[in-house]
Amino acid sequence: MKAYEIKGEFRISVRRWQPFTIEVASVDEPAAVEKVFALIGSRHRVKRPSVRIEGIRAMTPEEITDHQVKYILEAGG
Repeated sequence: MKAYEIKGEFRISVRRWQPFTIEVASVDEPAAVEKVFALIGSRHRVKRPSVRIEGIRAMTPEEITDHQVKYILEAGG
C-alpha cells in the first residue's frame, strides 16, 4: 500500500465550493480517488458529480501527518 494526498473541492451550495486535502492509504491512485469519494460522500452527504479532484500525489512515510494512514502503512494493511 501507498499513501496518497488528494486535493480538490466539493460543492456546499449553489455558488460555494469547499476546498479539501485528504490523506488516504490505498493500493493505487484510482482506488485512492474512490476512497475520497466515499469519505466525502459519507461525511458531507455530497454526490460524486459535486466533487472535483484537482491533484493526486504519492507521499513518502516522512510526509504523512494522518495517524490512521501512518498506522495502516506500518501495520502492512
